[in-house]
Amino acid sequence: MLNKVEIENYIKEFSNDFDERFLKLIPKNNYFSKRLYEAILYVINVGGKRLRPLLLIEISKILGLNKSKSFRTAVAIELIHCYSLVHDDLPAMDNDDLRRGHPTCHKKFDYATAILVGDALQTLAFQILSDKKTHADPEVRCELIRVLADSSGINGMVGGQMLDLVAENRKLNLNEIKLLQKLKTGELFKFSCIAGSILTKSNSIKIFRRYSEYLGLAFQIKDDLLDIEGDEKEIGKKTNKDNTRGKETFISILGSKNAKKKCISLINKAKSLLKPFGTKASRLILITEYIISRNK
Repeated sequence: MLNKVEIENYIKEFSNDFDERFLKLIPKNNYFSKRLYEAILYVINVGGKRLRPLLLIEISKILGLNKSKSFRTAVAIELIHCYSLVHDDLPAMDNDDLRRGHPTCHKKFDYATAILVGDALQTLAFQILSDKKTHADPEVRCELIRVLADSSGINGMVGGQMLDLVAENRKLNLNEIKLLQKLKTGELFKFSCIAGSILTKSNSIKIFRRYSEYLGLAFQIKDDLLDIEGDEKEIGKKTNKDNTRGKETFISILGSKNAKKKCISLINKAKSLLKPFGTKASRLILITEYIISRNK
């Protein structure tokens, strides 16, 4: 069994290996603007924990699918996540100058380039999923596309972002915050957690969908805690943003102490769903615990 330091190292090694292979799926700069290509590479090379592809690949392994068979789908979810961050950082959204300790895309380049980068990353995700290299069965590919479109569109991330925008300086209750974050953050986690079941045509979708609900909510509560208590240099972006912008969060409703208790409860529920998979889920259990032990 790996300890906390070892799982952090494993996640770092995974991220480095993933990024190396990730870049190979980005079209080469032989038919579009050099500036656009440079901006796309900049966004990808800024890095990140790559938690969504990590979850997808680890769950696929539990279901008997090796990394090479799930990798392209993992790239697709990360492309959607990267596009969402580029657009989320824009002045019309969260207006952030820093992402992972580096200037955001629109600060490094310009607003128009950042918008086009997001558009390019989004469409590339679906291009990758539609290719027969992702899966031999066209029905599987269509299902992956359908679920990712649903999770990232008006019924998911985009819908959640809209709720987030209209919620500024407005009092929300706990259920409204849960819905907002379920859509904005939780839906992409859902895709990451059930994609392995789609790829393997497994009957485990219900288990991993429920697992993703607990995990996504815990992840967001932890993010809210880091916004209040985190180290700005370590996180790589400004802290206390939600409070400054008058946004209701899990912390403003529950308080830090109760929010931390809620996080632990959610993670324990998520881990309990993995018991039927025995030792095959050992690493995923540690990754699940990492969600609330992380410092950034």
